[in-house]
Amino acid sequence: MKYDTSELCDIYQEDVNVVEPLFSNFGGRASFGGQIITVKCFEDNGLLYDLLEQNGRGRVLVVDGGGSVRRALVDAELARLAVKMNGKAMAAIPVGAAGEGIGESDVRVNFGGVTFFSGDHLYADNTGIILSEDPLDIE
Repeated sequence: MKYDTSELCDIYQEDVNVVEPLFSNFGGRASFGGQIITVKCFEDNGLLYDLLEQNGRGRVLVVDGGGSVRRALVDAELARLAVKMNGKAMAAIPVGAAGEGIGESDVRVNFGGVTFFSGDHLYADNTGIILSEDPLDIE
Protein backbone atom coordinates (compact mmCIF):
# COMPACT_ATOMS: atom_id res chain seq x y z
CA MET A 1 0.00 0.00 0.00
CA LYS A 2 1.20 3.51 -0.80
CA TYR A 3 1.12 6.18 1.90
CA ASP A 4 1.21 9.96 1.49
CA THR A 5 2.15 11.47 4.85
CA SER A 6 1.33 15.02 3.74
CA GLU A 7 -2.21 13.99 2.85
CA LEU A 8 -2.56 11.98 6.05
CA CYS A 9 -1.44 15.01 8.08
CA ASP A 10 -4.05 17.16 6.33
CA ILE A 11 -6.82 14.68 7.10
CA TYR A 12 -5.72 13.59 10.60
CA GLN A 13 -3.86 16.65 11.88
CA GLU A 14 -5.27 16.25 15.41
CA ASP A 15 -4.50 12.52 15.56
CA VAL A 16 -0.89 12.29 14.36
CA ASN A 17 2.55 13.25 15.62
CA VAL A 18 5.24 14.19 13.11
CA VAL A 19 8.73 12.77 13.68
CA GLU A 20 11.54 15.31 13.25
CA PRO A 21 13.35 14.82 9.91
CA LEU A 22 16.43 12.97 11.20
CA PHE A 23 16.38 9.90 8.99
CA SER A 24 17.61 8.75 5.59
CA ASN A 25 15.85 6.10 3.53
CA PHE A 26 18.00 2.98 3.13
CA GLY A 27 15.15 0.60 2.31
CA GLY A 28 14.43 1.59 -1.26
CA ARG A 29 10.64 1.90 -0.84
CA ALA A 30 8.88 5.20 -1.41
CA SER A 31 6.48 4.55 1.49
CA PHE A 32 5.62 2.03 4.18
CA GLY A 33 3.52 1.76 7.31
CA GLY A 34 2.08 -0.52 9.95
CA GLN A 35 1.77 -1.31 13.62
CA ILE A 36 5.05 -0.80 15.43
CA ILE A 37 7.21 -2.94 17.68
CA THR A 38 9.63 -0.91 19.79
CA VAL A 39 13.16 -1.92 20.73
CA LYS A 40 15.71 -0.17 22.90
CA CYS A 41 19.30 -1.37 22.54
CA PHE A 42 22.69 0.31 22.70
CA GLU A 43 25.41 -0.87 20.33
CA ASP A 44 24.00 -4.43 20.46
CA ASN A 45 21.84 -5.98 17.74
CA GLY A 46 21.23 -9.47 19.14
CA LEU A 47 17.62 -8.67 20.03
CA LEU A 48 17.05 -7.36 16.49
CA TYR A 49 18.06 -10.75 15.08
CA ASP A 50 15.54 -12.46 17.34
CA LEU A 51 12.73 -10.12 16.28
CA LEU A 52 13.53 -10.20 12.56
CA GLU A 53 13.42 -13.99 12.54
CA GLN A 54 9.71 -13.76 13.46
CA ASN A 55 6.94 -12.94 11.01
CA GLY A 56 6.91 -9.16 10.78
CA ARG A 57 4.37 -8.77 7.99
CA GLY A 58 2.48 -5.50 8.41
CA ARG A 59 4.71 -4.43 11.30
CA VAL A 60 7.33 -1.71 11.59
CA LEU A 61 10.35 -2.19 13.85
CA VAL A 62 11.23 1.07 15.66
CA VAL A 63 14.70 0.89 17.22
CA ASP A 64 16.17 3.34 19.72
CA GLY A 65 19.91 2.77 19.58
CA GLY A 66 20.63 5.50 22.11
CA GLY A 67 21.87 7.85 19.38
CA SER A 68 25.18 6.01 19.10
CA VAL A 69 27.11 6.66 15.90
CA ARG A 70 29.98 4.37 16.92
CA ARG A 71 28.35 1.06 15.94
CA ALA A 72 25.90 0.04 13.22
CA LEU A 73 22.92 -1.88 14.59
CA VAL A 74 22.10 -3.25 11.13
CA ASP A 75 24.95 -5.23 9.58
CA ALA A 76 24.88 -7.02 6.19
CA GLU A 77 23.29 -10.21 7.55
CA LEU A 78 20.66 -8.33 9.52
CA ALA A 79 19.95 -6.19 6.44
CA ARG A 80 19.21 -9.36 4.45
CA LEU A 81 16.75 -10.46 7.14
CA ALA A 82 15.15 -7.01 7.16
CA VAL A 83 15.01 -6.51 3.39
CA LYS A 84 11.24 -6.98 3.34
CA MET A 85 10.78 -4.50 6.17
CA ASN A 86 12.59 -1.68 4.34
CA GLY A 87 13.75 1.07 6.55
CA LYS A 88 15.02 4.42 7.53
CA ALA A 89 18.04 5.08 9.71
CA MET A 90 20.01 8.00 11.06
CA ALA A 91 23.26 7.10 9.29
CA ALA A 92 25.37 4.39 7.75
CA ILE A 93 28.21 3.30 10.05
CA PRO A 94 30.95 0.82 9.07
CA VAL A 95 31.60 -0.71 12.52
CA GLY A 96 29.24 -3.52 13.56
CA ALA A 97 27.44 -3.83 16.88
CA ALA A 98 27.82 -6.53 19.52
CA GLY A 99 25.39 -9.44 19.21
CA GLU A 100 24.82 -10.36 22.83
CA GLY A 101 21.09 -9.65 22.83
CA ILE A 102 21.23 -6.88 25.39
CA GLY A 103 18.20 -4.64 25.13
CA GLU A 104 14.45 -4.46 25.64
CA SER A 105 11.44 -4.78 23.36
CA ASP A 106 7.90 -3.44 23.71
CA VAL A 107 9.12 -0.45 25.71
CA ARG A 108 8.50 3.26 25.31
CA VAL A 109 11.17 4.91 23.17
CA ASN A 110 11.75 8.61 22.55
CA PHE A 111 13.48 10.25 19.61
CA GLY A 112 12.70 12.66 16.82
CA GLY A 113 10.49 14.68 19.17
CA VAL A 114 8.00 11.81 19.47
CA THR A 115 7.30 9.01 21.97
CA PHE A 116 6.75 5.61 20.37
CA PHE A 117 4.82 2.76 22.01
CA SER A 118 4.49 -0.80 20.71
CA GLY A 119 1.08 -1.03 19.11
CA ASP A 120 1.08 2.52 17.72
CA HIS A 121 0.94 2.95 13.94
CA LEU A 122 3.69 4.50 11.85
CA TYR A 123 3.41 5.82 8.29
CA ALA A 124 6.47 6.93 6.31
CA ASP A 125 7.25 8.23 2.85
CA ASN A 126 9.97 10.35 1.27
CA THR A 127 8.46 13.47 2.87
CA GLY A 128 8.46 12.28 6.45
CA ILE A 129 7.34 9.94 9.21
CA ILE A 130 4.12 10.26 11.20
CA LEU A 131 2.82 8.35 14.19
CA SER A 132 -0.74 7.60 15.26
CA GLU A 133 -2.09 5.80 18.30
CA ASP A 134 -4.78 4.17 16.14
CA PRO A 135 -4.66 2.93 12.53
CA LEU A 136 -5.60 5.62 10.01
CA ASP A 137 -8.32 4.95 7.44
CA ILE A 138 -6.28 5.08 4.25
CA GLU A 139 -8.98 4.04 1.76
